[in-house]
Amino acid sequence: MTKVLHSDLREESLRYHREGRPGKIEIGITKPCATQRDLSLAYTPGVAEPCREIVRDPAAAFDYTARGNLVGVITNGTAVLGLGDIGPLAGKPVMEGKALLFKRFADVDAFDLEIDEKNPASLIEIVKKLAPTFGGINLEDIKAPECFEIEKALIEALDIPVFHDDQHGTAIITAAGLINALEIAQKHASDVKVVFSGAGAAGVACARMIESIGVPLANIWMCDKGGVVTQDRAAAEPYRGRYAKGNKPATLADAMRGADVFVGVSAAGIVSQEMVKSMAARPIIFAMANPDPEIMPDLARAANLDAIIATGRSDFPNQVNNVLGFPFIFRGALDCAARRINEEMKRAAAESLAQLARQPVPADVCKAYGVKSLEFGADYIIPKPLDPRVLLWEAPAVAEAAMKSGVARRQIKDMDEYRTGLRQRMRR
Repeated sequence: MTKVLHSDLREESLRYHREGRPGKIEIGITKPCATQRDLSLAYTPGVAEPCREIVRDPAAAFDYTARGNLVGVITNGTAVLGLGDIGPLAGKPVMEGKALLFKRFADVDAFDLEIDEKNPASLIEIVKKLAPTFGGINLEDIKAPECFEIEKALIEALDIPVFHDDQHGTAIITAAGLINALEIAQKHASDVKVVFSGAGAAGVACARMIESIGVPLANIWMCDKGGVVTQDRAAAEPYRGRYAKGNKPATLADAMRGADVFVGVSAAGIVSQEMVKSMAARPIIFAMANPDPEIMPDLARAANLDAIIATGRSDFPNQVNNVLGFPFIFRGALDCAARRINEEMKRAAAESLAQLARQPVPADVCKAYGVKSLEFGADYIIPKPLDPRVLLWEAPAVAEAAMKSGVARRQIKDMDEYRTGLRQRMRR
């Protein structure tokens, strides 16, 4: 279990969730409902007409219902944040928070569904039966390795996007940051040695994502509590086993010697300054354990002044924050009625974020973060979540990738017009 928050923050958080209307979300109405005529259109007898249209053409549900802007945020509560298996009910504040972020950052409506079911096969069947409600499914806080099986089965069974954010969200933002860190460090993806600490859902997804940006499989070393994942474990652990290396036991410290990149999605304090010193020149360190990283940035920087460092925390530069991914990825996917979120769309999301970080940052974004300026470099390799340009860069990139890769049911013919619509959506 993670440490309890400082008492002041704890009490403030409890008040935030409790006072006024409890929780963080509510249902709104989008059509007039003030007259008898309105009631006749909204419900009986008028509502029968869109029902008949959907019977004739199921795709018409995207025209006549909220399905095309509605995501199901679904968990069974088995891996909630750093709290572990706290169950679906205790996980509900997190899922409501996810729904809040969908709406705040991309105007995507979301229902949170906390399902009391640990059996993967049963959970898969439940979600399949719920699918007609939604235009997309965001799986959340489901423990590994079951999460791999659940996501894979649902992607194959459903014709709407299914996205396990604990895997792919972290991976996409990590890839975006790594693209820029490699540029700054003057290194090439094809040449670097990358060492992972943490071989669960996030670790495996990050490894696959950095393969897609050009890091060879042979250059990726995966470590967990048992050290380097070796070939004798590959058959029993197929997901992390993809990255198995040899059969000789080796520690994380062994693997980090000469490494160009460290990616941590594991536990606090497991990387020492000596390990950082053993890395290659201009090392790249993504220490993303929360709330306390694998090594604190000041210690890593003291060990190597040229290190480029990212964490999962907002109080240090280069926060790897999933909110830069899922709202905008689903925005783009929903707007072209994509059948799935594929590798091309994930890579487009990562590349769009990497490119945005290289653009001049508006003064109002700097003001929101209490800084005079933000400039592309070692302390700014990832855009900030409150930068409104993220929506305008990432959602169109995802939609365009969906259309080019053949998973979109609808074509966005004018991308400039689409961006204008996104601006208007957020103003509303």
